[in-house]
Amino acid sequence: MEMDRIDRQILNILQADASTSIQEAGERVGLSSNACWRRIKRMEEAGIIRKRVALVDPRQVGRGVTVFVTVRTSNHTEEWLQKFASGVAALPEVMEFYRISGDVDYLLKVLVGDIAEYDRFYKKLIRIAPLFDVSSNFAMEQVKYTTEVPI
Repeated sequence: MEMDRIDRQILNILQADASTSIQEAGERVGLSSNACWRRIKRMEEAGIIRKRVALVDPRQVGRGVTVFVTVRTSNHTEEWLQKFASGVAALPEVMEFYRISGDVDYLLKVLVGDIAEYDRFYKKLIRIAPLFDVSSNFAMEQVKYTTEVPI
């Protein structure tokens, strides 16, 4: 889908606050409510807008510890990957999960309440599939956080 300047402006408005009314977004970009709604609908149908959500502060709900977990494996079969990927995807503590290049094979961003909870998570993780190495890095401070994709 081709996006123009107005589409990009609408996306920036919605990324900053998805609860912005269609009327207000339209006024801010110089469109009627109907024209703005049609553009938003088109971007949703094209998959540019995946969904609209509420962002929850993890600390306020008892998940203030962020852990970046790197995983190395010596098994690179499709069967192993499917088992590991589905097992990790089922763990609610895992916020992000990537297969990456470099010295490690996978990177997970995990949110837990404390070290004891992370230990319970770790024990669940290592039961999913055979792993060569699991390393954990605890975030000391969140310096930057955004959900807004640069457009």
